[in-house]
Amino acid sequence: MEAISSAPLSDARQSLADNLRRMIDEADRLLKSVAASGDQKFQVVREKVVEQMQEMRGQLAELEEAGLQKAREMARTTDETVHAHPYGAMAVAAAAGVLIGFLAARR
Repeated sequence: MEAISSAPLSDARQSLADNLRRMIDEADRLLKSVAASGDQKFQVVREKVVEQMQEMRGQLAELEEAGLQKAREMARTTDETVHAHPYGAMAVAAAAGVLIGFLAARR
């Protein structure tokens, strides 16, 4: 039941991670395109930004790994619950199927 309620949160986290990745890639492309100017002050700023972007990429990778770990834990917990209560799990699955069928028939 917990996996159902956290699905929108998981989608939001994935969307945030995708947006951050695109932002980092775009900033990287911008820095590479401007780097040809050769200005010394810009070079110092560029190095700092590149360092920060690398740090952000590392943090994003850690965030993704934590999300995957949480998903694995939820799947393991769900599996254990289904094995402990097989008839209850079948009843929940049947009720969900009836609900989805009812909603699909109304359209």
